[in-house]
Amino acid sequence: MLRAFPLTLLCVALVWYLCLLKPPSMRVSLFAGTDKMVHVLMYLGLCGTLWWEYHRSIYRLSVLRRWVCFVLLPVLMSGVIELLQEYATLYRSGDWRDLAANTLGVLMGAAWGGWWLPWWTKRRSGAKSGSRASK
Repeated sequence: MLRAFPLTLLCVALVWYLCLLKPPSMRVSLFAGTDKMVHVLMYLGLCGTLWWEYHRSIYRLSVLRRWVCFVLLPVLMSGVIELLQEYATLYRSGDWRDLAANTLGVLMGAAWGGWWLPWWTKRRSGAKSGSRASK
């Protein structure tokens, strides 16, 4: 089953790397909250990729399993990373606001992949089959 999700696995590895990497000493912030925006986008990208690959795969999961795998597990991963940053590194600190931003990104990815993407795909395939029928 993991073979169907190569980009997701790459995103997971990238998130772990970026979150446990020793940050550069120079702090550059475009605006207040830049860090939280990065967290939201990182997890939106991770979960969006996961949902996209799921819809393209041959695998089908029950609604409960989808929400456990595509929402609960990424949020738990985020919590583990924040705990590791706080207690296992000397150069990072865990932050509840980071966890909240990560969770927001996961939920946005779930909204995109769980509701919008299937609707758009169904609408798009309906438009294609309708245009072929009229020819």
